[in-house]
Amino acid sequence: MIGQRLEVRQGQGLVITPQLQQAIKLLQLSNLELEAFVEGELERNPLLQRDEGEPGGESSLEAAPEAANDAAPADGGDEGELRFVEGSDVHARTLDAGADDLYGDAAPGERVSDRREDQATDQPGLTDWSRAGAGGGLADGEERERPDHRDETLWEHLQAQASAARFSPADHAIALTLIDATDEGGYLRADLGEIAERLGVDEARIEAVLAVCHGFEPTGVMARSIPECLKLQLVERNRFDPAMDALLDNLELLARRDLTALRKACGVDAEDLAEMIAELKALTPRPGAGFGGEPAQTVVPDVHVRPDPAGGWRVELNTDTLPRLLVDKRYHAVVAAGARSDTEKTFVAECAAQAGWLVKSLDQRARTIMKVASEIVRQQDAFLAFGVEFLRPLTLKTVAEAIEMHESTVSRVTSNKYVATPRGVFELKFFFTAAIQSSDGGAAHSAESVRQKIKTMIDGESGGGDVLSDDRIVEILNEAGIDIARRTVAKYREALRIPSSIQRRRLLKVG
Repeated sequence: MIGQRLEVRQGQGLVITPQLQQAIKLLQLSNLELEAFVEGELERNPLLQRDEGEPGGESSLEAAPEAANDAAPADGGDEGELRFVEGSDVHARTLDAGADDLYGDAAPGERVSDRREDQATDQPGLTDWSRAGAGGGLADGEERERPDHRDETLWEHLQAQASAARFSPADHAIALTLIDATDEGGYLRADLGEIAERLGVDEARIEAVLAVCHGFEPTGVMARSIPECLKLQLVERNRFDPAMDALLDNLELLARRDLTALRKACGVDAEDLAEMIAELKALTPRPGAGFGGEPAQTVVPDVHVRPDPAGGWRVELNTDTLPRLLVDKRYHAVVAAGARSDTEKTFVAECAAQAGWLVKSLDQRARTIMKVASEIVRQQDAFLAFGVEFLRPLTLKTVAEAIEMHESTVSRVTSNKYVATPRGVFELKFFFTAAIQSSDGGAAHSAESVRQKIKTMIDGESGGGDVLSDDRIVEILNEAGIDIARRTVAKYREALRIPSSIQRRRLLKVG
């Protein structure tokens, strides 16, 4: 019988609350993006304030769990603790891995507190990286040199010359349009026909203005191709002739070091061709490279790894990249007491809950980054000690299983996060490489270490040895216990921007 009826059913499902979405979003942000997000929250939420105290005092990470407990609903988990105590002699870290799981990785009943305390006395010769980061790792009392002026940019240099070129007002506007279309290398990256159509003038007039601009300094600027750039420089040196014109038309043969075909195309002998190639090498293929541009953004590491005096490695968060926030309880009490309407009370309650959850999310983000970075260091300790050839194959799944988290959480943590090690600054994703099986049944090899082996073998060719073909490299790697195919060697070689054996043999012959 068909009819309508009401039934009560019980089921389980995952509901992504706005707070959980915020925690996931914070986890995958870089330190610059996180700083911008926190600034927005400070402007929007009156109950949040920045902790201006010194890292050696009571930090926001110490006050964060307490503030979160007062403002956010409790879920029954033991609150974790993450403290950075800095003094003149001792730099200690206390890390509780059993904090409340905001990202839903651990199942109920499986959240085990694993407290580890690492304390070590600073030793002479070891760099204290706990203060490095946004300050660039400068020592106490050391000041960063700030230039009083910036270098002139290429566009400013060209615009000054255009102003002095005695163009008519219309031609000056055309010249400025061409300068705006010039890239940092000094090349004109625009179609003259499109510029003529946009400005409503003949293309011949555009070319006439461009011909004048080709006389600007540096020589070769605003060329539309590499041959044209080199031609302008050769014309200035009075070294442009039919043979050199033919050489510029066949630069692809020069790139392949096909000297026989070049001699035939230019109609010169081997001695003249060698002189022509030497003249090309003396030219500047990027005339705009010597001018100032936008300053490069320095990568600020999120984690520091340094040798521990007691052995092993010390993993420390860069406190300079961690926003220090506090919930202003006194102001909250004043505002809550003065709220009269339901709208005002709701607004104050929402601000308190959001502020508490944000502080708690930032605390959990720091814990998670620390947990993942510590496991990566444990897995790749051989790389830190001996170099890239000892980099082990590592996957997100391996790290996730070791720290009892989901692979997606590990993926978010390793995105846009950097670690400073004695061997340089690396993105955390650098340590995750594919595995290449061993031909003798031993341990697998990291793809990055195999690439390094290939580069080392090819770099040794300049010492007088024979040029190694891809097949020969495969044989050498197989003898070393690495099972690899020829196409994989070719792929790694091309990724390293290394020419083929034929091109390398020509390079050695020319050299």
